[in-house]
Amino acid sequence: MSDEKHRTGGRWGAPAAGLGDGQPPWPTPVPAAPGARAAVYLLLAVLGVLTAVAGALVQDGWFPGGLLLALAGAVGLFWGGAKLCRTRVGAVAPAVAWVVTVLFLTAGRPEGDFVFGAGAGSYVFLFGGLLAAVMCATIALPAPPVPGAKSR
Repeated sequence: MSDEKHRTGGRWGAPAAGLGDGQPPWPTPVPAAPGARAAVYLLLAVLGVLTAVAGALVQDGWFPGGLLLALAGAVGLFWGGAKLCRTRVGAVAPAVAWVVTVLFLTAGRPEGDFVFGAGAGSYVFLFGGLLAAVMCATIALPAPPVPGAKSR
């Protein structure tokens, strides 16, 4: 196939769709249904709660490897949510659920029991997770791909 045929859209002399006729050379993306997007955010929030509970149990149990594992799980969830949804809300939804759950688990109980072990590891888990949540929510994401467009 010659370059001229490739540039003109397949027919000899006919311009490719969107070139010179005022329309973009790519199809317009179909917006996701609001209900589906809300369901994904809700699922990410539930995963944020589960990640916080698992991290609270692991972070002091296998110190320092458990702390690193708990923080890696939180960072993976926040960044994965942002990349999955291609929005900052994809990182914020699990992060808010994670922070609320961790703060709930740090509150003392009338029985005197609480989930976190005493020591610096619990503070590193809390503040490290907060820092990771802020970083994942504020990193600039690339523009979403256009369905049907060919990548070069």
